[in-house]
Amino acid sequence: MTIKKRPAGPALITLRNVQKHYGDYHALRGIDLEIGTGEFFSLLGPSGCGKTTLLRTIAGFEDYDSGAVMISGRDMRGVPANKRPTNMVFQSYAIFPHLTVAQNVGFGLRKRDMPKAEKARAVEQALDMVGLTGYGHRAAHALSGGQRQRVALARALVLKPKVLLLDEPLSALDRKMREQMQVELIKLQREVGITFILVTHDQEEALVMSDRIAVMFEGEIAQCDDPEILYRRPKTKRVADFIGVMNFLPATCTQTGGTRMVAVEGLGEAEVTADQCPEGFPEGEATVGFRPETLTILYEGQTATHREASATVEEVVYYGDMTYYDVTFDGVDRPVRLSMRNLFGRDVLDVGTRARISWSPGALVVFPR
Repeated sequence: MTIKKRPAGPALITLRNVQKHYGDYHALRGIDLEIGTGEFFSLLGPSGCGKTTLLRTIAGFEDYDSGAVMISGRDMRGVPANKRPTNMVFQSYAIFPHLTVAQNVGFGLRKRDMPKAEKARAVEQALDMVGLTGYGHRAAHALSGGQRQRVALARALVLKPKVLLLDEPLSALDRKMREQMQVELIKLQREVGITFILVTHDQEEALVMSDRIAVMFEGEIAQCDDPEILYRRPKTKRVADFIGVMNFLPATCTQTGGTRMVAVEGLGEAEVTADQCPEGFPEGEATVGFRPETLTILYEGQTATHREASATVEEVVYYGDMTYYDVTFDGVDRPVRLSMRNLFGRDVLDVGTRARISWSPGALVVFPR
């Protein structure tokens, strides 16, 4: 799926050196971040990295020890959650089962000084946004998981926030429904034009949905970039290992003048550029990373576009549209992952098959050992 990203407007949310402790535990460690108007932004990281704490800090559900949280240029220190231009969709959806769909969506409008008919129109408009036109009189407890998720979105959108905060809203859905809702959330965000901030531990979800992603470890932002840069040019080995699948092989680096050469075990020697060395070019021992899709099995009669190496197939996993191979290059004692699309007429190799593998020096990323 490819959806054209829309450039974000000026900064709507600004975080400056935000620090948060829970007793002796340092949950947020000097967070500096700007999120643009109309941006679909994701906070991605493993459990316990601080992403939900950061989201709740923006929402006003968590206080912070020091630093600044600014929304639309206004300092949010001391501003309660219900006074901020934000709304939140929780992982559990928090739908009231004894109320109808319309009553759930309109719950936040109860204390608004609006005529009853205007509130009803606002509820219908919100339901229309999420594809639930005509569902207002249905009982909330009778809805499917995907429908409950849409009701939670409509309830948040009816208040017309500047920022919609999403705390792993798709985690309770099955795979097919989750993929469908990912597409619908992207389209919805483009239509309503407000800033979305998503918390997720699912790398694929973040890559599919986001304009930019902040990867967090242990209360810090390790890298903040658009999905393609994050995937193809991770700044550290830890980020590379966390995002998708990354193969690593030992290597030796030498530099003569402006030429940077990397000798990779099992692959051979290649020249790399400065942008392939995000932490600087390491002299001597190093680790080289590359993605499974950058390796290609050469079938009979095919020649390598760039470089070629020999390997043995150790494992085969068939996924229908794709086959994933674990192969061991000659002279290397660790397997690497390779992915091939299953085109019509293309054979799936058996375990133990000797294979010729094409690889490109431009796909390598060099990290210190």
